Amino acid sequence: MPLTEPPDPGDPDGATAGQPAPGLPVATVPVPPTPGRRGSPLLWMAIVVVASLAGGALFLSGFSLGRQTATTPGTPVAEEELFRPFWDAYRAVTERYAGGEVDRRKIIEGAIRGMFEALGDPYSSYLTSEQYRQSLQGISGEFEGIGAEIATKRADGTDVDCNTLGPDCRLVVVAPIEGSPAEKAGVRPGDVVVAVDGSTRDGLTLEEARDRIRGPKGTEVTITIERDRTAPFDLTITRDVIVTKEVTVRDLAGGTVSYIRVSGFSDHAADDVAKAVKAAVENGQTRFVLDLRGNPGGFVTAAQRIASQFIASGPIFWQEDAQGNQVPTEAQTGGAATDPSIKVVVLIDRGSASASEIVAAALQDSGRAELVGEQSFGKGTVQTWQPLEDDAGGFRLTVAKWLTPDKRWIHHVGLTPDLKVDVPADTPAGTDPVLEEALEVLRASTAAVPAWLPRAT
Repeated sequence: MPLTEPPDPGDPDGATAGQPAPGLPVATVPVPPTPGRRGSPLLWMAIVVVASLAGGALFLSGFSLGRQTATTPGTPVAEEELFRPFWDAYRAVTERYAGGEVDRRKIIEGAIRGMFEALGDPYSSYLTSEQYRQSLQGISGEFEGIGAEIATKRADGTDVDCNTLGPDCRLVVVAPIEGSPAEKAGVRPGDVVVAVDGSTRDGLTLEEARDRIRGPKGTEVTITIERDRTAPFDLTITRDVIVTKEVTVRDLAGGTVSYIRVSGFSDHAADDVAKAVKAAVENGQTRFVLDLRGNPGGFVTAAQRIASQFIASGPIFWQEDAQGNQVPTEAQTGGAATDPSIKVVVLIDRGSASASEIVAAALQDSGRAELVGEQSFGKGTVQTWQPLEDDAGGFRLTVAKWLTPDKRWIHHVGLTPDLKVDVPADTPAGTDPVLEEALEVLRASTAAVPAWLPRAT
């Protein structure tokens, strides 16, 4: 999942993925605090995340120093030889370095960070205590920044993500958050951020770039944008508190079509979608447009609940762990719009990632919906968020792949829409060719939808 602006959802300026990132940027499952652990309760939540977004731990528990053969707690006996160089290096630094006082916490954090960077996975990373705290705040849907989901992408287009920014690894806007300062300033999906406050982003990680863009409410940041290979230009944006409104509902065609736009996948979003779908069906609406464009992802639990509003039974997605075991996540019972006579169209674009792709793929594979729009982003992995002992920060780690109900892995590929709709760059404001095509699909699907169905509102 692209990184959400506070992460990461996802996250998801670092989105948010989503939201926190965002990507970024995702799904969270709270885990009760472990007895005996110290630090803020917020830091003892473990979160399973899909999104839009790019971290770790050297050991899963604390360790003490001493002679390699006698006191290396946390090192499995079978791996003592493998870890010997690490302990030798650590003792050399902490006992013999003559250039000044050694901050052991920073040394340990650096080692942890280096281990996760060695994975070469932009969705796995180490987070300091403050970064971890801010990331969890971002997942709650409220944070300070400009409100944009960002991700990395190779300049040659051969891959959708990379690690260290530079000429071959670009910082790309997945989507501005609806109503955010970024959106109001004119930031668009696909924009490439080439500089922040006049400083190049070369050499930075995705998180470091996000941290430079984020900042306190009321402060300004200038980002330099390259759009469609044109000359770069500056946008100065005033940061604000971003409160994400994740679900927007409105009726089309005199109440015969219910339009539901979902911009994130928190548990609150799943509640709102369930209420909206139930109310629409009770009001006699039998046609739905589910708009997931620009959605960087969110909780996998939310994706399951939202898809279950339209799918009565069967797998919503599969998770494949490091050992290759595949376990299905089944549709929940009680969905209000599972009747096959209820027609559904899902809108996607290149900003649709992670959990939003789970929902779109589930409805496509099950035959419950047609996908209309552009190829989606293509993030098919699941991350876990976990704190470390003694307020030492935390990490997010890719722990599984997710597969569609038909066991397709869309990572770095994305979902192909059933009806592809290209949106010209000069599309007039207030028009929506993708929504127009979706309404046309619904109009043609049955005579129950009047021929005078409006093209868009």
